[in-house]
Amino acid sequence: MKITNTLVLGIGNTLLTDEGVGVHLINRLARDYPNMPQVTFLDGGTLSFTLAGEVASHNRLIVVDAVRTGSPPGSVVCYQGAEMERYLRGSRKSVHEVGLADLLDMTRLTEQYPGRTALVGIEPFEIGWGEQLSPVVAQALPSAAAGVMALIDEWDRGSDPA
Repeated sequence: MKITNTLVLGIGNTLLTDEGVGVHLINRLARDYPNMPQVTFLDGGTLSFTLAGEVASHNRLIVVDAVRTGSPPGSVVCYQGAEMERYLRGSRKSVHEVGLADLLDMTRLTEQYPGRTALVGIEPFEIGWGEQLSPVVAQALPSAAAGVMALIDEWDRGSDPA
């Protein structure tokens, strides 16, 4: 049985304004929480199948990314387990959602799918050339970071699937 550990995977393209929010958020989390036992903060960039091994080596996964839900820009959402799966298999309004679903399918095929999964997303305001987040999305980073940490705490207090 794996030791309970959590991978927090930030994905996004930091050259496309709010599309890079997952990477900006992962950098913030790594800076603010440098000594989290059993938690790995990883910049996954624009995704790659090479991340499958990293995902498979953890039994809990939290993905942070820009997500389009139709909510006002800067809104933070959290989808867990089956709800995350439904979102990823739904309308696929982000370039990462297709790749993320495929990446998770790879770990499922090797029977190393994380026991707990979640997607913490921020609704983008603008996706265009630029390295800075829009002000409304930048203001959402503390709320999203708090959501990630609350989720880790909740999972730590509960019983984990094997």
